[in-house]
Amino acid sequence: MIKHSIRYFNNKEVRAVWDNDKSMWWYSAVDFIDILVEPNSARRYWNNVKVRNPELSPFCGQLKLVAGDGKKYLSDVINEKGVRLLLTIIPSKYKKQIQDWLQGMLNPIDEQSKKKAYQLYKTSLIAHDEIGKTIALQKIHGYLFEGLYPFAGQIRTKTISKDGFVFANGDFLPHILKDIDNMPDSSFDEIIEKYVEMNIAHPFMEGNGRATRIWLDLLFINRLGKCIDWSKIEKNDYLEAMKESPINSKKIYRLLKKSMTGEIENRDLFLKGIDYSYYYEEE
Repeated sequence: MIKHSIRYFNNKEVRAVWDNDKSMWWYSAVDFIDILVEPNSARRYWNNVKVRNPELSPFCGQLKLVAGDGKKYLSDVINEKGVRLLLTIIPSKYKKQIQDWLQGMLNPIDEQSKKKAYQLYKTSLIAHDEIGKTIALQKIHGYLFEGLYPFAGQIRTKTISKDGFVFANGDFLPHILKDIDNMPDSSFDEIIEKYVEMNIAHPFMEGNGRATRIWLDLLFINRLGKCIDWSKIEKNDYLEAMKESPINSKKIYRLLKKSMTGEIENRDLFLKGIDYSYYYEEE
């Protein structure tokens, strides 16, 4: 099975494709050149680099990648070892930053849970009557983080905070989640209100955002026959809107409303949404 992915460095895309036979990710060579040196023509620069540095050859290949027009074209790709070698060949002011980013990109928890998230497409993990309920969110969280977090799928008992905002008190969380389960969710407005309340509840110690965005899309698909094209929402816009949502949900309402799509059968859109969801969580 071919899996296409998009990673992000300073809001620039790095396209990737999974090689099932070799069990590795291949990354667009041109995209990496673009973030390394920001040339006028990344493609021409890359062609010169690969000719002058034959030691890159064992780590390079050609696979089809999705281009800006939505079509897939045969493109030069480079694997992880090749990327690290490339960083020693090309001088760049971003070298250390990219090395740190690459290390984070390959973080076992983040990468392994993302691979599990890809596999959620068209699974029968959630029963129809569980959609929009806490039990569905627990199943999603457990699926993503089983074996990675000891608390995967488990409702927290401690009270936690982030950036000065205190989420729902751990002592009262079971009652709060029961109230959220009973909230109506048949319209767009009701679903957004429920999503905001679930975010305030923050049921898990870690991994809330990634699990809850999948939970939200599942709810939209089931109730409205639509889902969110997360690629239309900039990271900073989303984070700012979510931070503001406990007091004023208008901003997150507008962001999600304009990003709705009826392409619920589009697997590539789902995978791209997972990539954006994980990108939102990067520091």
